[in-house]
Amino acid sequence: MNTKVLVSLALLVGIGAVLHTVVPPILFGMKPDMMLTMMFLAILLFPSVKNVGLVALTTAAISALTTSFPGGQIANLVDKPITAFVFFALFMLVKKATGIKTPVAAALTAVGTLVSGTVFLSAAALIVGLPGGNSVMALVAAVVLPATVVNTIVMVVIYPIVQSVLKRTSIKAKLS
Repeated sequence: MNTKVLVSLALLVGIGAVLHTVVPPILFGMKPDMMLTMMFLAILLFPSVKNVGLVALTTAAISALTTSFPGGQIANLVDKPITAFVFFALFMLVKKATGIKTPVAAALTAVGTLVSGTVFLSAAALIVGLPGGNSVMALVAAVVLPATVVNTIVMVVIYPIVQSVLKRTSIKAKLS
């Protein structure tokens, strides 16, 4: 594995960890998972099974350590790897058909965030139950949909900037 790629992945996960920690909760301790955006960006820039597995496990561990959601530790460990590989599979399908431009990256981020939120809430519901007697669908509407909007907007802003920076460096990202 390339050291420059590992450093880039570590930086993205680190930025995601900071964002994950400082973003305030919306409802019942749940907050938009900005770490997802960084995980998705890492997958878009360095798409290989090894990189996806590494960033998924790292993101899962850090999200589990920094979550404020009751029972979110286990739910994060379930959610992130599933979401990462679903996102990667969608990315590989779309990349062959259209290439990856900012609108495609944004759409993938929206779908990935919806998958992540649904898997997270389903895992939390099965493991510890949901706070306040809420249903998975109520929390999807109240937290996951706003998080999807936020993550998509962040990707629309960040993806072109990162593409521009990486084109001028020696890091071999898979930019399309």
